[in-house]
Amino acid sequence: MLTIHHLNESRSQRIVWLVEELGTPYEIKTYQRDAKTRLAPPELKAIHPLGKSPVITDGDRTINETGAIIDYIIRRLGGGRLAPDPKSADYDYYQQWLHYGEGSAMLPLMLNMYVGRLKDAGAPLHPRIESEIANHLGYIDGWLAGKQFFVGDALSGADIQMSFIAEVARAQQKLASYPNFDAWLDRIHTRPAWARAVEKTGPYALGR
Repeated sequence: MLTIHHLNESRSQRIVWLVEELGTPYEIKTYQRDAKTRLAPPELKAIHPLGKSPVITDGDRTINETGAIIDYIIRRLGGGRLAPDPKSADYDYYQQWLHYGEGSAMLPLMLNMYVGRLKDAGAPLHPRIESEIANHLGYIDGWLAGKQFFVGDALSGADIQMSFIAEVARAQQKLASYPNFDAWLDRIHTRPAWARAVEKTGPYALGR
């Protein structure tokens, strides 16, 4: 049985969304952040040495990293659904977005969150961070112009991966300036599988 080790208000929520879309049997083990530090509890270290979420267990396999988890579930448990044909050009773009979400787009948004906690001490860093956020959100918004989904004409693992970027950008009040990405997230929120995932894991607040 696939087990999703879910930390509240974390990247693992989109893994629950993924399995809801696929109809894959699974169970959730839920962990709560420390109310003061906002860090994951030490119990997650018993699952994986990094003590972070998302992480999944499937039989004797333990896998972390969101992109790798999405790929694993789609390939091994989802029969390849929610991924383009590996021989197609769309598959190359699918792989790009699967890696881009955490490899590039998330960094400036995370820096914005952490540097913001420094208040005046972090002020010198804000112009560069804001520039990088605009660079990435502008790129994503341009890509989505005239598209319903990130790759092809149907939902894929790329959309699953990119959803957390949109959620964080909206929580930081950045998304409204990028109408294509903003509208894409609104469409995602109408999906029944997304609603089921939120019902099971709780809504994002992301520090608000």
